[in-house]
Amino acid sequence: MRSGDYMVNIRLQNQTISHEFFLLGFSDFPKLRYILFLLFSLIYLMTLTGNLLILVLIHNDSRLHTPMYFFLGNLACLDAGSSSVTVPRMLADLLTEKTSISLTACRAQVFFFLIFVCSEVFLLAVMSYDRYVAICHPLHYSHIMSWEVCAQLASVTWAFGFSYSLIHTLCTHRLTFCGPNNIQGFFCDLPLLLQLSCTDTFINILVIFLAVLFIALPALLITFIPYIHIFRTILRIPTKEGKHKAFSTCASHLSVVFIYYGTLSFKYLRPAPSHPGIGDTLVSVIYTVIIPLLNPFIYSLRNKELKGALRNTLHKLFHIRTDIRLSL
Repeated sequence: MRSGDYMVNIRLQNQTISHEFFLLGFSDFPKLRYILFLLFSLIYLMTLTGNLLILVLIHNDSRLHTPMYFFLGNLACLDAGSSSVTVPRMLADLLTEKTSISLTACRAQVFFFLIFVCSEVFLLAVMSYDRYVAICHPLHYSHIMSWEVCAQLASVTWAFGFSYSLIHTLCTHRLTFCGPNNIQGFFCDLPLLLQLSCTDTFINILVIFLAVLFIALPALLITFIPYIHIFRTILRIPTKEGKHKAFSTCASHLSVVFIYYGTLSFKYLRPAPSHPGIGDTLVSVIYTVIIPLLNPFIYSLRNKELKGALRNTLHKLFHIRTDIRLSL
């Protein structure tokens, strides 16, 4: 046995192995617990309602049975899923003083959260490619973006997210946690979990680096490079109305991309603070709670077809209720 391994074993024998953690999230604001509970409950309800409404509209309106809205439906599923992994647990912790979570539950939360977050990164890249084909190659759009291709792209997106998450979660099983066991956040985030390990995390960090280099970075390039060609094509459109119509089809997607990557970059690409504070918690709230709420509003408020589908659905519901009252 190497001397380094021997010293690690001695340290582990002298310390208590941790099998649970304490989520400190909003513990600095005990007097605001119930206000935060009501606020985040309302946001979560609106998030589920908004994303579910988009799915219902896309399903019920035949005019929305296009590749763009098919991917938007997948985005709505991912937003609802990522919010459901973190927010219900946070709401429960706001109502109790003991915010403990077992190591198994913590790993499960890391696993499912990474699935939704990573799948959304890949989906945003697919949606960029869809907008590139629609604007730069409109005559071949229906042939290139056939339903078979769309289903394959969506499947690959979810598969990449699942694989990415599984690799990182399995790597956490090689770690030992022996205190401190306080997580400076309201959910089990992978970087926060690695900081609590009392064994060497070099392999975990190496896996993260390789995954970013060979998976996340290509997805980032696929997301942004198509817009170089999209803007060039838009600038060549002779009429002002044509330019506005072409740009409006990708403006919502661009807004989501910048908000999403902006918060993720601030959270994960800057040097990790030795003592995470309220600023880190607020950033986590933005990309786990606020962004899943914003996406439905960004797409619905800037999209005439979605607003038209909503009006038609409400009109049908109104007439159905009127007919029922008349029959009674």
